[in-house]
Amino acid sequence: MKKLQVVISSSTVSVSLPALAVVAVVLLLTAPRPSFLGRYEPNVASLPSSSSWRSAPTPAVVARVPRDCDIFRGEWVPDNDDGDGGGGAAPYYTNTSCAVIQEHQNCMKYGRPDLEFLRWRWRPERCELPRFDATAFLDLIRGRSLAFVGDSLARNHMQSLMCLLSKVEYPKDVSNTANPEFRTMHYESHNFTITVFWSPYLVTANQSNPAGGLWDLYLDEPDAAWLAGVAGFDYVVVSAANWFTRPSMFYEAGRLVGCHYCLVPGVPDLTLRYSLRVAFRTALRALTAGGAAGFDGTAIVRTLSPTSHFEGGEWNKGGDCRRTRPYAANETRMAALDLDFHTAQVEEFRRAEAASGGVARLLLMDTTAAMLLRPDGHPSRYGHWAHENVTLYNDCVHWCLPGPIDVWNEMLLQMLLFHQPGEFSV
Repeated sequence: MKKLQVVISSSTVSVSLPALAVVAVVLLLTAPRPSFLGRYEPNVASLPSSSSWRSAPTPAVVARVPRDCDIFRGEWVPDNDDGDGGGGAAPYYTNTSCAVIQEHQNCMKYGRPDLEFLRWRWRPERCELPRFDATAFLDLIRGRSLAFVGDSLARNHMQSLMCLLSKVEYPKDVSNTANPEFRTMHYESHNFTITVFWSPYLVTANQSNPAGGLWDLYLDEPDAAWLAGVAGFDYVVVSAANWFTRPSMFYEAGRLVGCHYCLVPGVPDLTLRYSLRVAFRTALRALTAGGAAGFDGTAIVRTLSPTSHFEGGEWNKGGDCRRTRPYAANETRMAALDLDFHTAQVEEFRRAEAASGGVARLLLMDTTAAMLLRPDGHPSRYGHWAHENVTLYNDCVHWCLPGPIDVWNEMLLQMLLFHQPGEFSV
């Protein structure tokens, strides 16, 4: 068996090269229901039982940001801290220390040569963002449950969290379905459950014309794939954006009201901006008090991951993302579709927040500005072996693991600290 040596700082990681066929990134973006966790179960099954792990004692004080610090506005700065006080930048985990990384986001395994993208940290404008504390997170969330609802980026987010937590405990797969798009993992030592629900539009959707790529979106109907499942969860992280770019027919109250790029005579083109806005409105209405989901926990809206990092062409016309450094804050700004989607998501969050009258717990996880600055953090061509004779589009949508996406969970921990009682206050 061949070996590939991947060097990170002063340590060398040896990675086996199994002869596995890699599913094209484009299938994750165009198939009606891609199996984005297809390699998930065997990896988890081979990990140590959680009963063999012991949680570290809860720290007296958990590092947290001041209340007046906006953790979503700031800049990326060089990371010279390995998190253990020894100096020298290093990621929280590698592709050998975490076994639940999706193949297409396993950039280290597939030979990405420029590892500088791992050596940056997010610094908010008025404070320092503490490094992720896996022990503190699991102690904080003990006895609770967290669901991710959305497309493959929701899965990307969930796998980042599991990799970060792997320093303390690995979960047990307790899924009640063989469908790899819906997984439920349980951290036995902390009685913590984490789940992902595949729902790229958040509302009911059917592909009416697979050959032409046309979708039917029922914009006033929450997707049954997650609607019944989230009842009883303590937290639900909702996210979606990328799938709304597909040609779609829009239905409300069972009636065709418009479309996006359907080119059907007599059907008004309301555009994808309309469909995303109404879908978010429907999902948030279902998650607020008295909504259709029967959910009485905290809903967290994560804003979109940028769609604009393709350069040199569109995603299916040679576009790629080969930058090796983050943008500085003054080098780019949110515009075009990213700006329109972000505006709609924030406005619908504010609308739901106002409509709830303070009864429902809604939190905004506004990650877009930080991720807009990281065109260097995507897999690009490194979601497969370079010598493989496969046809793949460069992936500038998902995020390498480890990579910039890990900051989402640094932010999530801080959000939970501000919305939890008791022992974690300073």
